[in-house]
Amino acid sequence: MDRDHSLFVLDTNIFIEAHRRYYSQDICPGFWRFLRHNALKGNLLSIDRVREEILEPDALVLWTRQAPDELFATTSDQPVFDFFRQMHSWVQGNTQFWTEAKEEFARVADGWVAAYAKVNGAVVVTHEAFSANVHKRVPLPNICQEFDIAYCDTFEMLRQLGVRFDWRHP
Repeated sequence: MDRDHSLFVLDTNIFIEAHRRYYSQDICPGFWRFLRHNALKGNLLSIDRVREEILEPDALVLWTRQAPDELFATTSDQPVFDFFRQMHSWVQGNTQFWTEAKEEFARVADGWVAAYAKVNGAVVVTHEAFSANVHKRVPLPNICQEFDIAYCDTFEMLRQLGVRFDWRHP
């Protein structure tokens, strides 16, 4: 993948996991500055439906409200809607997934993240893992593999973008 031309589309769990665990804003403010900077450069973004899923009343909500508009793209474009509908039909017709998993897929942002990435030639960024035998949910990597959408995790995205969070003694 060409480092200078990849667009990364971030899943909800990228924000939540970073905020709650390894890139908490009080420990690694550079990660959050990195997101803003690269959104403005056009290297990465998420979608409006991910923004809506970030609901907890904490620092992540405040950060999300202050994030640049470029970080959250709209999913209201017709090609994105049409591709989501195609994925939704595949999920609904797939006997592997339980009814609850199919209903959840229709509600959450995952399918929209994948549809946006597919239509825009982008790479999905998620911490979910492919699971061939899953029934309870529809993992985003399963959708990506079925519809030939590239995906990776946060750390691979950071490597591809050449990011380093260097520590300096205060």
